Amino acid sequence: MEGYIALAAGLAIGLGSLGPGIGQGIAAKGALEGMARQPEAAGDIRVSMILALAFMEALTIYGLLIAFMLIGKIA
Repeated sequence: MEGYIALAAGLAIGLGSLGPGIGQGIAAKGALEGMARQPEAAGDIRVSMILALAFMEALTIYGLLIAFMLIGKIA
C-alpha cells in the first residue's frame, strides 16, 4: 500500500508541474509575441501574463501540497 501512495505522490507532483510548465511556456511565448507586435500595449500584456503565470503556478503548488500530504500518510 505504501508503494502506491508513493507512486501517487510522484504522479501528483510530476503531472501537477508538467501541465502548468507547458502552459507557462505557451503563455510566455504568446505574451512576448504580443509585446513585440504592439509595444504600446506591453504594460497591459505583461500584467495579464503575470496573473496567468501566477494562477498556473498555483496548480503546481497544489500538486506539491497533495504530494506532501500523501507522503505524510506513509511516515
